[in-house]
Amino acid sequence: MKIEPKVGCIQSAITILGAKWTALILRDLMDGPKRFCELQRLVAGINPRTLTARLLELEDRGIVTNDGTTGYALTPKGKDLLPILKQMATWGDKYHEPC
Repeated sequence: MKIEPKVGCIQSAITILGAKWTALILRDLMDGPKRFCELQRLVAGINPRTLTARLLELEDRGIVTNDGTTGYALTPKGKDLLPILKQMATWGDKYHEPC
């Protein structure tokens, strides 16, 4: 069974989702736009500098936008990642091991 339509597809997704905190930031943007301070509160434990770096990277990749008024929001490209995040949540729920 072949998973990738072409070599490098999984690596491309990992490049985005593999960075620490990124999946949690995207999770919190699922429900709609959020301001920086909201994201910082929701993604508990993230350093403001790290949050800034992740958001800038996601903007550069066309996954989030920041209009300055409502805050950060998912683009259509970012919304395409939601099924992956939902599958990760389902897997995590099934195999969750308490810390």
